[in-house]
Amino acid sequence: MKPPPLGTRQDVTSDEVTSRISDPWGPRTPYGPGEDWPTRVDEHLADGVSTETVDRWVRTASVLHSNGDGLDIAVADDRIVGVRGRADDRVNHGRVDIKDLYGWQANSSRDRLTRPRIRENGVLVECSWDAAMERIVSRSRELLAERGPSSIGFYTSGQLFLEEYYTLGVIAHGAIGTNHLDGNTRLCTATAAEALKESFASDGQPGSYADIDHADVIALFGHNIAETQTVTWMRILDRLAGPNPPRIVCVDPRPTPVARHAAVHLAPLPGTNVALMNGLLREIITNGWIDEDYIDSHTVGFDELRQRVEQYTPEVVADICGIPADDLRHAARVLGTAERLMSTVLQGFYQSHQATAASVQVNNLHLIRGMLGRPGCGLLQMNGQPTAENTRECGADGDLAGFRNWSNDDHIAELAELWNIDKNQIPHYGPPTHAMQIFRYAEQGTVRMLWISATNPAVSLPELPRVRSILAQERLFVVAQDMFANETTELADVVLPAAGWGEKTGTFTNADRTVHLSEKAIDPPGEARADLDIFLDYSRRMDFRDRDGNSLPQWGDAESAFDAWRRCSAGRPCDYSGLSYEMLRERSGVQWPCNEDAPEGTERLYANGKFWSAPDYCEAYGKDLVTGTPLEPTEYRALNPDARAIIKAAQYIPPHEQPSDDYPFALITGRTVYHFHTRTKTGRASELNDAAPDVWVELSVHDAAEREIGDGDLVEISSPRSAITATVRITDIRPGVLFVPFHYGYWDIDGHAGADADTAHERAANELTLTDWDPASKQPIFKTGAAKLTRVSRDKENGR
Repeated sequence: MKPPPLGTRQDVTSDEVTSRISDPWGPRTPYGPGEDWPTRVDEHLADGVSTETVDRWVRTASVLHSNGDGLDIAVADDRIVGVRGRADDRVNHGRVDIKDLYGWQANSSRDRLTRPRIRENGVLVECSWDAAMERIVSRSRELLAERGPSSIGFYTSGQLFLEEYYTLGVIAHGAIGTNHLDGNTRLCTATAAEALKESFASDGQPGSYADIDHADVIALFGHNIAETQTVTWMRILDRLAGPNPPRIVCVDPRPTPVARHAAVHLAPLPGTNVALMNGLLREIITNGWIDEDYIDSHTVGFDELRQRVEQYTPEVVADICGIPADDLRHAARVLGTAERLMSTVLQGFYQSHQATAASVQVNNLHLIRGMLGRPGCGLLQMNGQPTAENTRECGADGDLAGFRNWSNDDHIAELAELWNIDKNQIPHYGPPTHAMQIFRYAEQGTVRMLWISATNPAVSLPELPRVRSILAQERLFVVAQDMFANETTELADVVLPAAGWGEKTGTFTNADRTVHLSEKAIDPPGEARADLDIFLDYSRRMDFRDRDGNSLPQWGDAESAFDAWRRCSAGRPCDYSGLSYEMLRERSGVQWPCNEDAPEGTERLYANGKFWSAPDYCEAYGKDLVTGTPLEPTEYRALNPDARAIIKAAQYIPPHEQPSDDYPFALITGRTVYHFHTRTKTGRASELNDAAPDVWVELSVHDAAEREIGDGDLVEISSPRSAITATVRITDIRPGVLFVPFHYGYWDIDGHAGADADTAHERAANELTLTDWDPASKQPIFKTGAAKLTRVSRDKENGR
């Protein structure tokens, strides 16, 4: 198919979409700098369904990544029968990610949870909602009476709706008074939030996807955007196919599609990102590729950065990172001479050693070059999940609602006034507890009840043998709230059947602050309920009250919860006060802040060098990047008296676990384009499951030849913690590095555990990973571990 003329529409329908398994990005629609990205509408319907037989199209957005693509759900005979992209959406201009094209089929899987279950005599049995909720309420009351609020913890997701996170935050922080509330966003986007707070003193992505339309250099730091946010990669590919394309800088040890399109590809040894960034910054500073007026007017801390990076010459960095010194110089020249630089950052930096320190150096790159707040000068510390941004805004991920500062008494008082409770009822003796610490408290016995919603930590957390032992403790009361039975529900005391995407109404916000409304398209199966309804039912049964005797929370449905959130966010950086469901039904995606000053939303933050870093307003005072120790308010005031951006230097420190004679490989985990998280949904779409049915390990050509290992051979990968088996894929990954996708647990697509208990866990990558985390963001480390590899058998299909 030839691309259409610039600015015209191109439809890609069900007949053509079958090729998307082999080509996840579809046909090109080229365009040049400063032009509008042409529309291309993707659509996929179930067999036997046509556009004419669709009863209605229902507004929603993508749910299987963080892009926030505007979609419509096709409904026929009260069933979801397909999706199409919305041509007028500001994010995707009609395109649909491959996971969204097929993943909707999970909603109608026959193995959905449809009734609550409780554990009786060691076995989960179906029961009524009253019986399940009474067991939860009874245990909650016992613990509150005997052990206090800190005995209860909540672990949520990056896939619920804003209204549900805010409700959960009010219940946990306000009604119960526990500090133990976090989400699995701790695994994917905690460093994004922390890096933004370190540099700008508040969360909030500075850039916009529209910066792709203007940039002359696009740098991707540890971000395989081609597989994790495919629609944004389509936009980049269309720029590359048009006139005056941007140059790509890729930092990734793997030969990703991004690397194959890069003008310069840096493949550092895992765990050396800070050294790499310091070397790039040194070259840029030494060559004078900096905006001194911007630095002097809008930042603090540049002199320390200049001194810190001086020792990181190209030769020193080459030795630490294992890359050619000339490649570093080349990358620095591309970054340093760009007229419009856009950067994105994701898991290669976030889940690695010194995660926050490395990500902050990307912020520093934009600050010293004055590349913020203008078209093409975008910075996106990306998210991994569709509603990861909302967990941060609403205080459901180790923060407080509305980007409020836990160590600012006035901010706590504001929340107390909004919730109509006593200020001392909101725990603020220290920062909200991060997920890894919550699980440690459960292991130690101080957390005795853990409510898990819409996530599967028995596959996604590091060091799974330890995680399973924690969840299996007799003294820990586990509530698991999900659409399907999985490795975590198997260990729960109460299982609650939840409605999924398309079965409830709510809003969610993507990685560039775009808010979408997702409308209910069909009823959930059986007795499954929306997560919001479950949380509100719990609060009513617990009889939580504000100081005037009203129910806490007071709202009873999604729209009233959204209105309450608008009031909570008003005047804060994430200001939704100008938004409404009515507005979101009329417009396909609006970026916050949206208020009286910006009634149409805000495309880019920090125009004219104005930051949200005033001491009385900011979300955070920052941390020591080495120890994670929070700065005191007085220290912050002395550092930043004029509300400027903060340039924070960092010294490279080697990772705790490095390759050795016994474990000679660096082990990294990650994603594939066909799956999302633990395959709860994508594993139930036959097209996606068939494309990537089982785990594999990437091995370099050099390492394979040295060990006489071939493509398709079965190998055992071992770490100091455990071992798994996987088939080999020989690629151009840098020598000495192994890559294993983390999606695969031991639960079959039909919802049953593997029959052989001895081998049930042998394909979960997180059997191998270690319990360690970044000191500042508290994000677990999945990309600096050590491993060894041993062949188990030859690939018989290849005649070997």
